[in-house]
Amino acid sequence: MIRVVLPAQLRELAQVGKEVELEVNGEVTLRSVLDALEAAYPVLRGTVRDQQTKQRRAFVRFFACEEDLSLTSSDQALPRSIAAGDEPLFVVGAMAGG
Repeated sequence: MIRVVLPAQLRELAQVGKEVELEVNGEVTLRSVLDALEAAYPVLRGTVRDQQTKQRRAFVRFFACEEDLSLTSSDQALPRSIAAGDEPLFVVGAMAGG
């Protein structure tokens, strides 16, 4: 099971706790995890990534194993510790301002 930690706004929208567990078949990539997240929680479709382009929303970031994965290819395999469920994938709402 893949563990995903969601920000408060998405937890409230999906009516879930801080962390969700997802079943991902095949290679564990950011794309496959987000596909599983949207399949399990359809209310989240369009909140994390654009449904047409599948690109992440501008103010959403992804972190795993103390690395920012936001700009990496969504088809790149995630670290083994994520695939094994030892570490969670964090979906974080970015902050901006000045």
